[in-house]
Amino acid sequence: MTMDDDFLDDEPLDDDAPDHRALDTDAGVLCPHCGASVTITLDPTGGTVQEYIEDCEVCCKPWKVQVTYDAKGAADVQLEGME
Repeated sequence: MTMDDDFLDDEPLDDDAPDHRALDTDAGVLCPHCGASVTITLDPTGGTVQEYIEDCEVCCKPWKVQVTYDAKGAADVQLEGME
């Protein structure tokens, strides 16, 4: 068993869940603060529902990023500006 196998075993297996290798790994978003178009990197090994904080690479203001993967591996990414 590799370290990756250990990490992936943290989530229960679901026959309808997409293979993590088929999930989107990046997404184009618009900064809610400055309006810049930015491509962010997604981590498909983080689970099908994720929430984290990331800073805009243009204006450096923080976002709350919410990522949800559907059954086909497509990511829905929502940003919320934080002050």
